[in-house]
Amino acid sequence: MRYDAVIFDLDGTLLDTESLALAAGQRAAERIGQTMSRDFFLTLVGGDKAGGDTKLAAAFGADNLDAFNTAWHEEHLTLMASGIALRPTVLELLDHLDARGLPQAIATSSHRKGAGLKMAAAGLTGRFTTIVTRDCVQNPKPHPDPYLTAAAKLGIAPERCLAFEDSTPGVRAARAAGMTVVLVPDLAPVEDGQAHYTAPDLMTGARMAGLAVF
Repeated sequence: MRYDAVIFDLDGTLLDTESLALAAGQRAAERIGQTMSRDFFLTLVGGDKAGGDTKLAAAFGADNLDAFNTAWHEEHLTLMASGIALRPTVLELLDHLDARGLPQAIATSSHRKGAGLKMAAAGLTGRFTTIVTRDCVQNPKPHPDPYLTAAAKLGIAPERCLAFEDSTPGVRAARAAGMTVVLVPDLAPVEDGQAHYTAPDLMTGARMAGLAVF
């Protein structure tokens, strides 16, 4: 199939942020006398902040929520200062898309400021001209709004877009938008049968979807 645009999730898809976020969350939990398990952290992956805060308040207590979120943000910035790694084959695929002249966008559940900081830490500032963040939509993933908004900004019909995701909520959002979806799992377990293709890395997924044939 020929695609007219490619839309990427950010965290866990382009950026290796999930392991960093887990480490920061565990440090933050220690600062308020709590413990964050890997399994609990994985329940937060792919969701929006409001839903995450509800889970955190239930786990750590509503009175500790503000202190935890402040500590998590501080620990996250400390770890990001050393840079954020890209997921495997990211630059290879982006360079290939640039060479083909295919429009690209990001559709993320991160807020604008956080997305900008993470992209800067990973060396991707200026690489994308179309970035849809949590601030841009009324309904976050798993609603299709982020992907529909990204397609609209690119001026491309959703069904002509190929989407890359790493989480079940993200896959559901892109699928509901009518896009062909490639799942490249990261830390969080994902539901089977949601994506059109499942791949170990982005470039392999592109080939499976018929995008990068060379």
